[in-house]
Amino acid sequence: MRLTPSLMNGAVAFLLATVLNLPVFAASSTATQAPKLDNATCLSCHDGKKGAIEVPAADDEKRELLTVTAEKLAGGVHAKMECVACHTDIRDSADKANAHGKADAPKLARVDCAGCHEKLLAAAQADGTLKDKPRLEVIVKNAHAYQKSFHARPNQNFPDQPNATCDGCHDTHSFNVPADKKSPAYDQWRLQIGTTCGSTCHSEQLDTYAASVHGQAAMEKHDIKAAVCTDCHTTHAITSSSDDPFILAVTDRCGSCHEKSLTTYRATYHGQINALGYTNTAKCYSCHGSHKIAKADDPKSTVHPTNLLKTCQTCHSGKKDLALAPAGFATYQPHGHAGDFNKYPQIWVAWQIMLQLLVGTFAFFWLHTLLWFYREFKERKAHAGEQQIRLDSVPAQYKGKHVQRFSPMWRLGHITFALSLMVLTATGIPLFYPTSPWASPLMTLLGGPHTAGLIHRTSAVIFAGVFFLHLFAVAAYLVKNWNTFKFFGPNSLVPNLQDGKDMIAMFKWFFGKGPRPKFDRWTYWEKFDYWAPFWGVTIIGVSGLIMWLPNFFGAFLPGWVFNVAAIFHAEEAFLAVVFLFTVHFFNNHFRPDKFPVEVVMFTGTFSIEEFKHDHAVEYERLVASGELEKYLVDAPSPTKLALSKLLGFVLIACGLTLLTLVGIGFFTQIG
Repeated sequence: MRLTPSLMNGAVAFLLATVLNLPVFAASSTATQAPKLDNATCLSCHDGKKGAIEVPAADDEKRELLTVTAEKLAGGVHAKMECVACHTDIRDSADKANAHGKADAPKLARVDCAGCHEKLLAAAQADGTLKDKPRLEVIVKNAHAYQKSFHARPNQNFPDQPNATCDGCHDTHSFNVPADKKSPAYDQWRLQIGTTCGSTCHSEQLDTYAASVHGQAAMEKHDIKAAVCTDCHTTHAITSSSDDPFILAVTDRCGSCHEKSLTTYRATYHGQINALGYTNTAKCYSCHGSHKIAKADDPKSTVHPTNLLKTCQTCHSGKKDLALAPAGFATYQPHGHAGDFNKYPQIWVAWQIMLQLLVGTFAFFWLHTLLWFYREFKERKAHAGEQQIRLDSVPAQYKGKHVQRFSPMWRLGHITFALSLMVLTATGIPLFYPTSPWASPLMTLLGGPHTAGLIHRTSAVIFAGVFFLHLFAVAAYLVKNWNTFKFFGPNSLVPNLQDGKDMIAMFKWFFGKGPRPKFDRWTYWEKFDYWAPFWGVTIIGVSGLIMWLPNFFGAFLPGWVFNVAAIFHAEEAFLAVVFLFTVHFFNNHFRPDKFPVEVVMFTGTFSIEEFKHDHAVEYERLVASGELEKYLVDAPSPTKLALSKLLGFVLIACGLTLLTLVGIGFFTQIG
């Protein structure tokens, strides 16, 4: 074989490489070796210094990839990670079929932020290092919240894409939310949230927000306490503003800053219904707007006095179930309270009246009840537990007889009054205590606010009907017996001087300073029970009627009347319910001589012994005049007595249940 010049040169090179141990193929092997896929290599193309990188997009269009600089990456929370840790399907150029950047290479998958963090969380939980990575668990919770949010739903225009992705809000290459929420760095990051939300997606809302009192405070004055998008819409669990969960929750979010306003709003019908979980009443944004909120004294504000009636009429528009708001609505005080006489004098006065009435009534009668229980229990104990009633002796001819005390009409009126009052209480207390744990379930049981309102007003008509029928009957009786009836006589319920003497004697007995007083037909506490509804029905009825017909009364009365009506209605109802189910129940059922139930109001009669014990003056007068026999009747049958006791126990149980609900609601509210 003859050596050609080329073969000779190759042989010489091979020989030299063998002898000198030189990398003969260094140049060729370097040319085919894949570049290292580290961050520096990635940034050498993606740092923007070589121009924009465009990739195919939908409809034969192209999109420009993000520019990532070394400085940008170094400032992010992911700075110590390699690009390929997230972009896991990037392949080097040695993989000819899938080479990164090749025109016909497979489409790269979107980076799965949530999946990556879930894997990291699982690994940290497995190896016990989770305590060293406190933010990791928060990130996963945020990811789960996002997956259920409005942002994760398919976009209407591009169904294959969500409304927003993680990197739509967070620049994933420079993302680094300051961990310390009390730090200046966090404050500055927070103030940029409005720009972040508005610059990419919600541009119209950003323009409106920027001109609002919130936007000006955040974007111009850099007030770190100013409300930004996430304060109302949350960060990751964002829902549609038309969805019920958002509508119900946004009021509380407003209240996180405006605490006093939330408290006063909760005291209104609008706020009570909202707190019960219903969305059909006005919320904060219904009156103040959402993104364009202005100060109340700004002429552009929807709650400025010149605009207020128009704002009310956006809901009370005359359509559906809401009549057109009259002029009086414009002077209603939705945030009025009793703590500022100068600003809300009528509300302050109304509250003071009711407060003094409540304190005075309960202070006297609860003390009266406690002292009475103590004294009666002590005497019963001294007589080996025997009721004082049973110790009273009567002539043999009266044994086993009963005295007729209440006519059938009295008893029918009493039971109707009692039942309607209990229904009124059951349908009304969810509004008084809407944040109590039992309020929402009870309102649901009643069929919702609309149905509960119908039941409440129907019961109110029945309640008032019984009252007015009684007034008519009393008036008819007085007309018929005008010449013989004694207004201050023993059969009259009109208070007189003897009632005052009996009360003083009763307190002397309480303290062991005198005998138990003897009473005529009506005791002083029975007269109080009789006359109290005259005040109560008037106050509750008139205030309830004003709130029932706001458009009628609002046409000629100022708006503060509704504030006062709400106070009178609620507090007088509270007084009536608590008094009836504590003091009245004690006087008639729970004191030792009556326990466990008194049935005279159901049977209409009581034993001659009970009559003599409770109304000794009347007993002695009737015996002396020989009229006692006119009132004597046979004892009720065992069946009638058993049914009367059953009815009594049912009513007592209902009353105590309602009292318990009121108690829970009251202490929940003040807590």
